[in-house]
Amino acid sequence: MITTTQLSQFAIDTMEGLRKPQKTMMSKYFYDAKGDGIFQQIMAMPEYYLTRSEMEIFQHQKDEIFSQVCPKGLPFNLIELGAGDGSKTKVLLKHFLKMGIDFTYYPVDISQNILKELVAMLKEEIPELDVRPLHMDYFEALKHMEQFTGRKNVTMFLGSNIGNFSEERLEEFLIKLQGYFKPNDKLLLGVDLKKDPDIILNAYNDKPGITASFNMNLLDRMNNELGADFDLHGFKHYAMYEPVTGEARSYLVSLKEQVVRLDELDFEVAFETGECIHTEISKKYSVSRLKELSEKCGFVTSKNFYDTKDYYVNTMWEVL
Repeated sequence: MITTTQLSQFAIDTMEGLRKPQKTMMSKYFYDAKGDGIFQQIMAMPEYYLTRSEMEIFQHQKDEIFSQVCPKGLPFNLIELGAGDGSKTKVLLKHFLKMGIDFTYYPVDISQNILKELVAMLKEEIPELDVRPLHMDYFEALKHMEQFTGRKNVTMFLGSNIGNFSEERLEEFLIKLQGYFKPNDKLLLGVDLKKDPDIILNAYNDKPGITASFNMNLLDRMNNELGADFDLHGFKHYAMYEPVTGEARSYLVSLKEQVVRLDELDFEVAFETGECIHTEISKKYSVSRLKELSEKCGFVTSKNFYDTKDYYVNTMWEVL
């Protein structure tokens, strides 16, 4: 019999998720080497406005962001949770260096592959940057940062990553995050705002099917790493958006009655026709709700930065 001590965290989470009455997979497992590449394609899609909106904010408001990050010109640590490929962040990194301020960049990501690519890119494009990657989860990284007490920490959580949390889990996350902050530490959040539902849905259900391939890669990953026998033609990607709650949800829908075996787990899971695996939530917020969240979780909003279409906001929070 296989024990949990013999399994990877991916294997444990997969078995737990597929045993639930509503089958689920954690969205963080989209990001293996193949998934990283597909997501870079998603960010370049015309329908996927989020990356362009945040990039526009950084390009046109970098001076204002810098004045919030470093009002007194003192050295600081710049910590980015879920750093990804750094395509947007490097706009700020280059500008901060141009301003002549001493800072160290700590990109944090659970994907070793994407961190290696990020460090290689930064070494080539910004060789003078002091970059120290952290291959850890978010709270491991923040705990690691506690040893550096002489500088202010500026933590960034960009790309609308807070949208991947349920409302309850997000409040728990932000309260826990706030517990690692010192007086004068800052938090810069990238948040997708509520807007025309069709614009939002198209970002998660593009006609060429790039997002569908990103979602389906979860099945491919389970086949490759857990010895599963998912029939990729027996499932389809399905996305929906609920404008009242602001939740964009993604599912993998079984197109037939089937039983899937995962050899590495010595485990079988049955699917009825039409049964779903819930793979991702991407929640959109109103500005008023963000203000409520900041106060409830021990922060105060010091500045909001919007793109020209008001699709997106980068909101700067401080500890109360």
